[in-house]
Amino acid sequence: MSVAPQYPVASVDNALRLLSMFRTQGEIRLCDAASELGVANSTVHRLLAMLAYHDFVRHDPATKGYRAGPALFDVGLSVVKRMDIRVRARPFLEHVTATTGETTHCAVLQDANVRYVDAVESPKALRVAGRTGTLLPAHCSSAGKAILARLSTEEFGRVYRRERLIQTTARSIANRTALAEALVRVRRVGYAVNVEESEEGVIAVGVAVTDDLGGTIAGLSCAAPAMRMRRGRAAEVARVLKAAAAGITASLDAPGPDTP
Repeated sequence: MSVAPQYPVASVDNALRLLSMFRTQGEIRLCDAASELGVANSTVHRLLAMLAYHDFVRHDPATKGYRAGPALFDVGLSVVKRMDIRVRARPFLEHVTATTGETTHCAVLQDANVRYVDAVESPKALRVAGRTGTLLPAHCSSAGKAILARLSTEEFGRVYRRERLIQTTARSIANRTALAEALVRVRRVGYAVNVEESEEGVIAVGVAVTDDLGGTIAGLSCAAPAMRMRRGRAAEVARVLKAAAAGITASLDAPGPDTP
């Protein structure tokens, strides 16, 4: 734990403590923040007004609460960008592809979508093409479902406010209720499967990647033509992916990316 500064600035301390509340809460109410900080409602109101002015929080008129603003997300994303999950994940993606012979992806969650940030393509003539840079509905992808399975009930509700979901193929999950039920199984077995839900003729297996504190930072997936990804093989591929995800997590404390 860091040592408290000799000359603390109360207003800065309170503002930072306010922002820290978003670690565990999706929305902050004025009275709750005042109680947490031990100050008057008027003091918290002034702090939130200034944070809102700089886009660190956003006021929700419907609930009268405050949510994390775009500036707060931008700061967090800039830190992640500097760490660059692609640098850490790349050798593990290469290892998974070398082991399975199939295309491997790394993806990150963006609202209700996943962004594919890197891929290593299968060397086989008939293969799934890399999707680096592509944005896809999270519930239609194995990596996305693996990440979604780690969200809290509250976080899931914020991401999916409506019952009806976008379908990219006829096999895509069509509603929030069905998605929630599917995620129960993902949590139980520890990996997700996408059976032609994002692209016809393609089956993929996905797992989540966590940091050393247990926070979810990305998802890994291995995709193959349906004829090569039978039910039994999905479990085998999942074991390879889980080992790769664990390796990425372990590498986060290292000065450079480890090799499997």
